[in-house]
Amino acid sequence: MFRSLRQRLIWSQIIPLLIVLPLMGALLISSLEGQILIPELAKNLVSNARLLAEISSAEYELWGDPILFEQLIGRVQLDPSIQVMFLDGNGRLLYSSDPNDLAQKGKALDLPGLPKALAGHEAAITNYSILHFNNAIVDIYEPVSSASREVIGIVRLTYTLGSLLDIFNQLRWQILIALAFGLLLSALLGTWLAISISRPVGEVTSAIYALATGKRREAVQERGPEELRSQARAVNYLVEQLHSLESSRRQLLANITHELGRPLGALRSAIHALGQGAAKDPELLADLTRGMDEETFRLEYLLDELANLYDKSTGSLELNLTTVEPGAWLRGVMIPWRAAAQEKQLEWLVEIPDALPSISMDAVRMAQVIGNLLSNAIKYTAAGGQVKISAGADDLLPALPGPRDDVSKSRVIWFRVSDSGAGIQADERSKIFIPFFRGEPGRRIKQGMGLGLTIAKDLVTAHGGELAVESVPGQGSSFTVTLPLEPD
Repeated sequence: MFRSLRQRLIWSQIIPLLIVLPLMGALLISSLEGQILIPELAKNLVSNARLLAEISSAEYELWGDPILFEQLIGRVQLDPSIQVMFLDGNGRLLYSSDPNDLAQKGKALDLPGLPKALAGHEAAITNYSILHFNNAIVDIYEPVSSASREVIGIVRLTYTLGSLLDIFNQLRWQILIALAFGLLLSALLGTWLAISISRPVGEVTSAIYALATGKRREAVQERGPEELRSQARAVNYLVEQLHSLESSRRQLLANITHELGRPLGALRSAIHALGQGAAKDPELLADLTRGMDEETFRLEYLLDELANLYDKSTGSLELNLTTVEPGAWLRGVMIPWRAAAQEKQLEWLVEIPDALPSISMDAVRMAQVIGNLLSNAIKYTAAGGQVKISAGADDLLPALPGPRDDVSKSRVIWFRVSDSGAGIQADERSKIFIPFFRGEPGRRIKQGMGLGLTIAKDLVTAHGGELAVESVPGQGSSFTVTLPLEPD
């Protein structure tokens, strides 16, 4: 029972009403009957009793003649549901509109309000309980006095139990019908709300199962309350990520095929040439072995990128932190890249202060970061251009674009690689750190697997630092690495 969300939502609307509505109905009936209806009936009886008493007092000679009593009642035109009784000054029954009282005629009656009425005071007796309805009564005793203020009789008006039942039953049925209508309306409203809530939840659940089984990768319609819309947005975000991952996976396979194809093709050609006797020519042999060495270096670099990508995906990136003198370390890292820049006829500029504070970092990993930045700077700068590497600490911290986090508030050291190359387009600047992004043909970021900057940023982040970029298309780019002196 109540296994589904829809059933629980529906009954969550109905069950409280099944408890509350009867209580409210009983309270409403008790209030209306006991505090409004009974007093109003008593007030009506009092008015009629006073009128009969006034007429009876003015027509003293009427007392003792039942026919005249009936004429008097007819003249006043009382409600037929009201029982009328006339008693003399001693409390003996003279007349009753109820035939059942004829046997008591002439006898003194013992009635609750009679002593007070015989004393010359009006008496109104009401008794009501919703739990003991058979005891309900509205009884009025009005004394009839002579000109000398002597009580000569009593007029008693009473609503019979049957007439009260008719009045009360009519009121109760009206209240019960209204409450039943409210319960039905609440059930319909609860059903509609339950469907409007459970349907989006069911759609999201089905979408999650479909995503898990690979049957569906479509966005879910966002509807319903804000919480459900938020849930749908989360699923849609997951769908987008899966699409992105699928696209990245395909791009990765295409990139690996492309990147492996070139060096493997070159190696196969060199091996084929050696098999055809190229080894007999010393000059050709030297060229082939040098070319094979370069191609294997490219393969090794590709494998390093893939290994770093695996470390990132599994969260197993580990740092071997040691205390490093950044000036000497950076000059050592630049040596092979300076030769590559000079070979391409690029101007090589270095601005490294003599005294930089020692820093705790993974020297091998950070060498990979600086090497990637220098490789890109050399690769995308035309001959005759300029490549510059600079460094600084603390108050020498350069202005970086975008908001800064806590790393800029602690003791830091920074490295900057600048070039005068093609620069990066504004629409690509926010994407260059995304895995496998290589940009449009003819733009700067277009070669390799699109992993170098992604891995570099991850390594810098692992050190607790930042990697920021500034670029103006056609004027060059600057990449700045900011590291805390003591990373967590």
